[in-house]
Amino acid sequence: MPLTPFSGTLDKKGVAHLLRRATFGASPQQINSLVGSTPAAIVGQLFNSAIPDPALPIDPANGEQWTEIPTPTSKNDDLEDNFLSWYIGQMLNTSLPYSAREKIVFFLHTHFTTIRSKVTSAKALYFQNKLYRLFAFDSANAKLSIKELTKKVSIDNAMIRLLDGDLNVKGNPNENYARELLELYSIGRGLDGYIPPVTQQGDYANYSETDIQIAARVLSGWEFDDTFTTIDVDTLIPRANVRGSATNASSHDNDTTAPKTFSSHFGGITIAPDPALLSGGNPTEASAMDELDQLIEMIYAQHETAKNICRKVYRFFVYHDIDDVIDNDIIESMATVFESNNFKLQPLLTALFTSEHFYQAGGGVDDDNFGGIIKSPLDLAIGTLRLFDYQLPDITTATADFYAQTSYLLNLIKGDGLNLSQMKMPFFDPTDVAGYEAYHQYPIYNRAWITPNHLASRYKFIENLILYNPSAPPLININVYDWVKANISDAIAGDENAIAFELAKYFFPVPYVDTETNHGLTDARLAYFKSQLIGLHTPGYWATLWAGGAQEDLRIALNLLFNAMLQTPEYQLL
Repeated sequence: MPLTPFSGTLDKKGVAHLLRRATFGASPQQINSLVGSTPAAIVGQLFNSAIPDPALPIDPANGEQWTEIPTPTSKNDDLEDNFLSWYIGQMLNTSLPYSAREKIVFFLHTHFTTIRSKVTSAKALYFQNKLYRLFAFDSANAKLSIKELTKKVSIDNAMIRLLDGDLNVKGNPNENYARELLELYSIGRGLDGYIPPVTQQGDYANYSETDIQIAARVLSGWEFDDTFTTIDVDTLIPRANVRGSATNASSHDNDTTAPKTFSSHFGGITIAPDPALLSGGNPTEASAMDELDQLIEMIYAQHETAKNICRKVYRFFVYHDIDDVIDNDIIESMATVFESNNFKLQPLLTALFTSEHFYQAGGGVDDDNFGGIIKSPLDLAIGTLRLFDYQLPDITTATADFYAQTSYLLNLIKGDGLNLSQMKMPFFDPTDVAGYEAYHQYPIYNRAWITPNHLASRYKFIENLILYNPSAPPLININVYDWVKANISDAIAGDENAIAFELAKYFFPVPYVDTETNHGLTDARLAYFKSQLIGLHTPGYWATLWAGGAQEDLRIALNLLFNAMLQTPEYQLL
């Protein structure tokens, strides 16, 4: 089916599904407040609410807002850690619209990826992140779209450093960025599993080696700006310098004897400088920028570019497996929306999140997309904390505490916090320029997150978060007793069956049937969860304990129940 709009309202399961995918998750209060709303109303609230820009990162060692000063006091490695901790804090903001924006920012990071150990610049990482945030909500501004972002990221300092753009000069082209621009960031090679065989060496179905070589010439002549004083006129964010000067881009390839003519994949288009922008026949910053603009416009004029980006959107927000039927139906419909909205991401996501397909609610559909994605380590960690409505200290009034907790989550300080590397997600340091393999590696995709060792690390995170050791209290710990009292009625909380059923509604994305006899938990599953709650005690014990037991005893019992439920395979699903 195409992207037919969902015509009804959402129940608790549907709301939770939407918020798990469109944001980094939600608390029970947030989920319950939206039950009975239409997808369009919820998405409108997520995408159209006024939200502030983040507070600037602060170096707790000296109180500096280091992004705004020419020469920060702290060394770069410490500031890179500071940026990552700050960014984790943005993901944990409890506002749903804020979280929706940050989910898109992270999607853009998985698309136009970066590698911290190659970039080696805290400021470059920060300003690239700021660029993605500017383009995350793009509906209201005509200058914002994925197409325009592709132009900006092509001369972004972090990208220039990552893919050796500053080594790409006339007479000695470096093809690294041009290759990844075509293969990863725009037109791609086609649908994985259905890519036609190569019939001519150097031809990749949608582009060729010749196109890579010509694109590299178009992209030549830029360099990393370590002063961060060259400001893009549209975004007001620092970008790379043109080598030479604005009036003499001396390293840009302007060889008129070898025209920049692309292959038949692009209709044999030739990219040439605008004579009006040259200076005495020499390239200028303006002429080099104009050639970049021509290149990206040429690439986005190909329908396959829209389809390739829509496949990435689909895999990130819906499901990893795209066959030729889905590609010719859903992806094609998405591409039509994408192109008709001038390659803006927000209208595309709105159409997706408000479609029957997103909920698999069409007639004759036997399954659905609920629980179809294995949580990334970030979705696991941030989503769990947001489920429990965890509040970070304020970055401006409790700076040291904010960074202590976010650094703990990243395991940047001694403790048992979230170690993303042990979960196969070295944050901002993937091993490949294609990014974290779960988002691009055919055919396993998100199944790459789960191996015995990585699963054990996920379980350890839950154990450290839920179980409480008074002799060695962790920096971040959830008081599950307080959470139950705030979110579940006493009548349900005091019933050893009902509490497990109720928690399953918030914890597990897989379908459940809310009736008196079937709540989506098998008898064996329910018996296991009850055994964690009441141990060897007889039925009725829990009701008595809940009614009059000591708070600490209740917390200990709930700790075991929560730990058991949050370490299930179902909880690893999004």
